[in-house]
Amino acid sequence: MASILITGAAGVSIPLFGTLLPPNSGLMRGARAFAAGVILATGFVHMLSAGSNALSNPCLPEFPWKMFPFPGFFAMVAALLTLLADFMITGYYERKQEKMMNQSVESLRQAGSVLSDPGREIRSGFLESGFLRDHEDGGKLHIVGMRAHADHHRHSLSMGADGFEALAMRSGVSGGGGHDRGDVGLDSGVRHVVVSQILEMGIVSHSMIIGISLGVSHSPCTIRPLLVALSFHQFFEGFALGGCVAEASLTPRGSAMMAFFFAITTPIGVAVGVAIASSYNSYSVAALVAEGVLNSLSAGILVYMALVDLIAADFLSKKMSVDFKLQIVSYCFLFLGAGMMSCLAIWL
Repeated sequence: MASILITGAAGVSIPLFGTLLPPNSGLMRGARAFAAGVILATGFVHMLSAGSNALSNPCLPEFPWKMFPFPGFFAMVAALLTLLADFMITGYYERKQEKMMNQSVESLRQAGSVLSDPGREIRSGFLESGFLRDHEDGGKLHIVGMRAHADHHRHSLSMGADGFEALAMRSGVSGGGGHDRGDVGLDSGVRHVVVSQILEMGIVSHSMIIGISLGVSHSPCTIRPLLVALSFHQFFEGFALGGCVAEASLTPRGSAMMAFFFAITTPIGVAVGVAIASSYNSYSVAALVAEGVLNSLSAGILVYMALVDLIAADFLSKKMSVDFKLQIVSYCFLFLGAGMMSCLAIWL
């Protein structure tokens, strides 16, 4: 438990301390690509495979578990539900953002500090509310994985880098937030907040299952190699999750809470496994179905998040398309992360 706790905490903490580095530097982009590869391999190689093994176990009855490919079906359902949740949560924050923008504009009018240009007035109120932050792709609203929806809003949220900087200076608010100039995102990285929370939900369920599996094991020959592999597994997963939490620009307390929750989940699973080891039957129908369904659902969540919200975010960006050196570095780190995480499946 101590080994898993330390490695998981170390993995999730490194990217959080790495926020001191420039967010668009080659090192940080390489780290994000590595994290995306880790999450993709976790979904495909670890979770989906574990779900398939559990739901195809001979101890399960023939009907209905042998009559239909449930693992792939559950993964597909989870991916579609994640898309729906992604869309609804982002839409909620957009509406909230628009409401706050209108309130800020009205307060500026009442205070007699309206700018002559109505477009600038809106953006100034937006800045004073802290809603405009630098992100990526030339000062236009960028919602990863929902490009069509973002295009619909570009005409009202687009602004140049120079105008952004001038308005930030006038409002006494730093629009940079440590990012490159000319990039605009949602309120305090709301998009990344959504991504990090959904991602943690998918990772935590898997971590609990493998923790229980380790806790109920009685054979030292099984526990020792599993512990080493699981420690590396938690480190890489923590690194990937920590990178998403760091991009979300949460408060220190919020980041610490998410990191803490991830770090303790597997040790708690181990403790639960030890407590129920005498009565737990890993080959019972209930245990196999629960393990198979949860792993399959988690696989769908992580595959969607890795492909749509992590890989597409960087690899389809304008900066990536014009920088050949960055493409090479990012693809190398992506395949490295996916390859290293996949290799752990030999022991897990």
